[in-house]
Formats: sequence, C-alpha cells, structure tokens
Amino acid sequence: MLFRAVALLFLALFLAFPGKVFAQQTAPNGSQVVSLSYKVATIEVFLKELQEKTHLTFSYSSDALPLTKKVTLSGKEQTLEEILQTLFRGTTIAWLYREDQILLFNKKPESLSKNGSEAGKKSDRYTISGYVREAGSGEPLIGVTVYAPERKAGIVTNNYGFYSLTLPPDSFLLQFSYVGYQPVSRQIFLNRELNLNIDLQPAAELQEVVVTADRELRSTQTTQTSKMQIPVEQVKDIPALLGEKDVLKVVQLMPGVQKGIEGSVGLHVRGGGPDQNLIILDDATVYNSNHLFGLFSLFNGDALKSIDVTKGGFPARYGGRLSSVLEMNLKEGNKEKIHGEGGIGLIATRLLLEGPIKKEKSSFLISARRTYLDALLYGFMPEDMKVGYYFFDSNIKFNYDFGRKDKVYVSGYFGRDKFYIDLLDAEMEQSSRLQWGNATGTVRWNHLFHDRLFANTSLIYSQYRFAVADKASSSYLNYNLDYFSGIQDVSLKSDFDFYPSPAHYIKFGGITTFHYFTPNAVRAFDLNSNYSLRTTQRLYSLESALYAEDFFSPLPKLLVNAGIRLSHFLTSERSYFNPEPRLSAAYRLRENTALKTSFAAMNQYVHLLSSTGTGLPIDLWVPATPRVKPQRANQVALGIAQDLFQKKAVLEIEGYYKKMKRIIAYNDNATFIAIDDPATAQDERDWEENVTSGQGWSYGVEFLLQKKTGRFTGWIGYTLSRIQHQFDSINGGRRFDARYDRRYDFSIIASYDISPTIKLSANWVYGTGNAITLPSSEYYLPTHSPFDGGMFPANLVSEFGERNNFRMPAYHRLDIGMQFRKKLSWGERTWELSVYNFYNRKNPYYYYLSSTEDRRVLRQVSFFPFIPSVNYSFKF
Repeated sequence: MLFRAVALLFLALFLAFPGKVFAQQTAPNGSQVVSLSYKVATIEVFLKELQEKTHLTFSYSSDALPLTKKVTLSGKEQTLEEILQTLFRGTTIAWLYREDQILLFNKKPESLSKNGSEAGKKSDRYTISGYVREAGSGEPLIGVTVYAPERKAGIVTNNYGFYSLTLPPDSFLLQFSYVGYQPVSRQIFLNRELNLNIDLQPAAELQEVVVTADRELRSTQTTQTSKMQIPVEQVKDIPALLGEKDVLKVVQLMPGVQKGIEGSVGLHVRGGGPDQNLIILDDATVYNSNHLFGLFSLFNGDALKSIDVTKGGFPARYGGRLSSVLEMNLKEGNKEKIHGEGGIGLIATRLLLEGPIKKEKSSFLISARRTYLDALLYGFMPEDMKVGYYFFDSNIKFNYDFGRKDKVYVSGYFGRDKFYIDLLDAEMEQSSRLQWGNATGTVRWNHLFHDRLFANTSLIYSQYRFAVADKASSSYLNYNLDYFSGIQDVSLKSDFDFYPSPAHYIKFGGITTFHYFTPNAVRAFDLNSNYSLRTTQRLYSLESALYAEDFFSPLPKLLVNAGIRLSHFLTSERSYFNPEPRLSAAYRLRENTALKTSFAAMNQYVHLLSSTGTGLPIDLWVPATPRVKPQRANQVALGIAQDLFQKKAVLEIEGYYKKMKRIIAYNDNATFIAIDDPATAQDERDWEENVTSGQGWSYGVEFLLQKKTGRFTGWIGYTLSRIQHQFDSINGGRRFDARYDRRYDFSIIASYDISPTIKLSANWVYGTGNAITLPSSEYYLPTHSPFDGGMFPANLVSEFGERNNFRMPAYHRLDIGMQFRKKLSWGERTWELSVYNFYNRKNPYYYYLSSTEDRRVLRQVSFFPFIPSVNYSFKF
C-alpha cells in the first residue's frame, strides 16, 4: 500500500509540470530527428505524418486538441521535441512519452473557471459516453460491446446505441466491437468528461470471422440465461416456405421453442401457449402476429434492425407474459443517402425505402408488402362465384436528432388479412367476409439527463381486431350479420439507464396500460321479418408496473442481475397486485466457461381464449376477472456456456423447470363465439362459463451449438422436455400430456458462402409428433320413435378415454436453398432458389375417421409436400 501511494504521488507531480518538462525527462525519445514533407499545415496533418515517420502512436481525444489550427514550422528537419513545442505553443496541450506511443492531453484542470479560480476539487472518476452508429447510414447499433481491456471494464450499447463508462483518470485502450462490423479501437486519455461517438464499418463478408469472432460480447460474458440474439441477415439466409423469409419460423428452429401445426408460425415456448409470448415491435405489443391463417408472420425482415428472444431468466423490465419475450426493433432510416430494397416472390412482393429528411439529423423509413394470390386467381373463377384472399402490411418510421441530449422517434405498423366469398345466381346474392389485422403506433423521446443517466419515454397505441360479415339478398331472404372482437391498448412507459460505475449498471422505470376489450360485438337484422339485434360487450382494465434491476459484480468472477417488478391490474370489480422477483447470475469458471442460473416469477393478466391452440384470428382476448384469475409461472434454470474453436462458436447447455398456475382452457364442447345464437352475446359473462382454470408443468434440457460469424454459420439445437397439464373438469382431473408436448426436438441450420456471390443454406428438423385425442370406441345409439313405436339408429356416438391419448408420427423435413448475388451499377440483385420439404415427407396435418363397408378407418391428411420456389431480391 505504501509503494502504491508513493507511486501515485510521483505520478501526480509528474503530470503537474508543463509539457516541456515531460520532454526533458524523456529526452532520448524526443531527440529523434524527423524530416517532414510540409512547412505549413494543420496540426492534424503534422500528427499523421509524425506517426508515419516515427512509427509512434499518438493517442489523444480529438475534441481536446485544436486539430484544425494551421502551424508554420521553421525547417524540414527538426527533433520530435522541437516539432511538438512548435505545434502546441500557446496552448495548454502537454505530452507524455510511453514506450511506442505518445499521449497528448489538455493539462488545464477542468475544475478551473475562466478567471482561474478553483470551482471545485478534481474528480477521481470521469465518464466517457456517446453513441455507436453504422458508418454510411447513421443507424444506431444495439448491443455493441464497449470494452477497456486494461481496466477490465465494459458495457453494451442500449436500444438506441448509447453507452456510458465511468472510470478513474488514466490512459487506456477502448474497443468497440459488433458482429458483422469491423472493430474500432481508440486510445483514450481520460482526464475529464468525454463524449465519443463511433461509426462502425460493415465487415467484408468472407473476412467477418477474422475481424469480429474474437471481439463480440459472448454468452460466457453475460448473466442472461435463456436468451437468443438472431442476426437479421441470418433470417434472410434460411430457406423458407414459398420463399417468404419469416422471423417466427426462424425462432421455431431454436431449442425450447415448439411450433404448432405444420407450416404455422405459432410459438409454444417451454410449455406455454401462443398467448404467453410477449411480442414487441418498437415498444408496442403485437397481439396477433399471423398472416394467411397462421402460415406467415406480419414482420418484414427488411425493416428490422434487431431480434431478441428471451425464454427464461426474464429481466425485471419485462412482464405481462409467462413464457417468452420476442423483442424487435425497426431500423431508423438512413441519415446519409436514399436506400431501398425489395423482392418479388411466388405469393408476395415487398419494398422498403429509407433516407434522410435532413442529412445527419433526420430520416424516414417506409416498407410495404402485399400478396397477389387474389389477382392471379380472379380470372380463372366462374362468373357466379368469386373467392379470394390477400394480406398486406406496412411499417413507417421517422426520427429527428435535436442534438446529443434529445432525439424523437415516431413509428407505426398497419396490416390486414381479408378472405372473401361472393356468390351470385339468378335467385340470390350472398357475400361473406373474414378480416383481421393489427395497428400499432409509438412516439418515443430519448433524453440524456447526464452522461450517466439516459431516459426513454414512449407513448404507445396497439390494436387488434377480428371481424366477420355475412349478408344475403333474395326474394325470400334479406339479412345482414356483422360480428367483431378485439382489443385496444394505450400505454405510457418510461425507462431509465443509469451508469454509476463499471461495477453497476442500473435500469429502472414503469409502464401503465389502459386495455379496452371487446370480446363480442354483434349487429344483425332481417328486413323480411323486421328482426334486428345490436349488442356489444365492453371490458376495461388498467395494467401498471414499476421495476428496477441492477447489473453488478460482487466477486471478481461473479456477475449478477437482480431485479424486482411490481405489477398491478385493476378492473371494475377486482384489483390484483403481485411482486415479481428476478435473478440471473453467471460465474466464470475459466476465461471461456461460465456457469449460469436464473429465477423469474411472472404474472399474466390478459388471456387468449383459443379453441385451436394455434393463435388463429378466431381466438379472443379477454382480461382477468374475479372468476378467471391471472395466470402465474415460476421458472428456474441452470446452465453452462463454453466458447469453442478459438471463440468462434459457443456451446450452451441449460436445464429448466417451470410451474404454471391458473392457466386456462376451453371446457369440452364449449363454443368460442355466439354467432350461431347472437342473442346469447347479451350475457357479458358467457365466455367465463366456457373456460376452466388449471395448472401446468414444463421441464427439460436444451443444447445449442451456435456460430454466427465466418463463411460457415448456423447452429445445432436439441431439446429433451416434457409438458403436462391438469384441469379439474378435463380428463377426470388427471394430468395429461399437452398437445404440443414434444419429447425430442432437433434442428440443424447451416449457411455457407461458397464465394462472394454464391451462398448455400439448408435446415433439417425432427420432432416427436403432437399429442391428439381420438375416440376409444364408437357406436350408434338406437332411438325410440313416438310415431310408430319403432327404433331407428341415431347419430354416431363416440367415447373418449384419456385426453391426448394418441401420438402423431414423428415430424421431420429438409429445406435447401441457394442464393446468387451480383453487384450491379445501381446496386445489388439476388436470385434465390429454394425447396421446402426436399424429400417430400408426408407429415401429418390432422386426422379424421371415415367409414368403409365393414369398419371405421383413421385417415391422415398431409399438406406442404415438396414445394420449390424462386425469389428475386434487390438493393440500391
């Protein structure tokens, strides 16, 4: 301790003298004779040439030196010390020789006022902060690793590209690294509060492994368990059904995530249903993420900047769902130049356009996608019948940079699906419509209160609506029926990032959401009978939460994220309040190995009443009530993460156990809407009569070997798990395997750059078949006729044994694809050829029983055979 104190004292005295004294004490370094090319130039030009001629590195902060000042030198050959004295004569710039580098800094204390009087004592810590953006577009980069190796301190940029590090005054190397971008290093001399913005250049594709694989924030360096970061470019590389790249279908390929029925985008994460996934797009909740009856999702990969999936160990900032969080952020728009990209496929066309409104200050992004199945098939239909379907979606985003402290973002999504049938004959005209869609809007304000305190405040709107319309007109019939159901949200949210020191990174904030539910709304009339009906169910609720979480390191090898979320749900009849503790921790066993664990308690106050379990548009959103209480889940996880192959890949093995309480399901033979008998919709509690509450268990082990960089990328995932449910009024109160319980689930995803212009990709998946319920016996029950006293057979009667007593055959398929890229004078084009279900596996979609002459036969229906597709994409 005495030696350290003496050393610090000498260092302080050393730095207190002018630059000339520094040079005299290190005269051998300053005596080197240098011949310069220029006699008159700026300081910046002279420093660059000195660096080349002396092979010494000059380390300095660009805003601390008068780099644009012009200086005249007296001669071409001078010593290094004489040149530095001339360059910085009349300034407070000093220099310090250190081996192969020279540190340049402003020796004037920041604590002195203009008249030289002391304003306060010199701080022993300073903050370096700023934004990290993509060079050429100005797009903020999320999750960039900012690391000071000598100080063993680091942080990652938040959702807006902001970072902050508070360190003692010193000279150190600061590294900025991100997957897919060339790393940047800056030598920093921190002797005051410093603002440093960094632009990262995209890395060359075939050299990506060289420049980034050893520099990204790896799983072994974080506390987070059960989280997956999916690069957007990787989504675009994976072969897909009909060539449509789909975020949710890629998420389904991850361990712990089960798909629903064949071809659907429904997510069942660690035993949860589709309603237990919190899907967020630019802070807005998306309630139904499906197009084309669940075959595609509504997220356009061209417009996305980041995709994060959390399956457990949820940080305290997330809440309201039991099973997963899928958080996606839209690009902000290119601030430098107009850029566009799009594609033409077999069923849809997409287009994105982005560019500056005011260069380097404001930008826009607009994207749109639409199918044209209806237009292609319209001409082949008979005149008396027209059947069609289409979907479209669009994203829009604007932002304005008011300076370092304030930024404003406005973004939105709007999309619709429409299925219609028009029948026209001599006697009757009939028209039927089925429509559903989402709309979201977000206004966000970023404000930097201090270099260590960053805030984001959001005003959010979200809507989901499902509607059915049917009308008929004839000489004997004239009626109209409209039915719709939906949910609307208005939310106000504030999140704060506080960086007190490298040992603590604190996040805190709150959100309040006003929910407006419409489980049933019916309007019907018949002009012939003068019958009319108008009825609407309306339910209101208020959901709020406060949270705080702290990332800290209590021991040298131990990282912890501890947090608490206080959730509250208020309806007209009941109030619920629940604390939700969260804890994640990682212990570094070795440099490349970390042991991780987590615990999370979650509550869910909104329910999805689903008759299919697939998240189809006919499902209804309803709130918790005194009778149907909130769902709750507790989950624990334990795992290990290991860097492999010189840190170019990571292996994660994780076991988990999740207990779910008060999960809901439809009673047997329940109906989901009251269209058949609209009058029953007047009873605002009819949906509560049709549901029952129970509990569930999910446990298993997940394996993930992933490589994100280099010519060869992809992952291998395997899940061994079991999911069971129990309801008092179902299956005689006994436990049963859930429909989407898959004991074994395996996937291999791979992409390989054959050359800069050709990429080959493939994925193979295997999973245990779904559990379904089939009758154990069937018979016709004779019925007595009161007219002739005889007996006659009635409807077929089926008797069922255990719930989900039959397993479908195992599911597996192989998809392959190849991309051909070419640089053109106006941009880049890509042709992609792909095949879904390459070896034509007949996977079961559903089963039904049919009759033959002497017996009943179980028959399998299979969709999605060998399906080739071609897709054309372009960028400019």
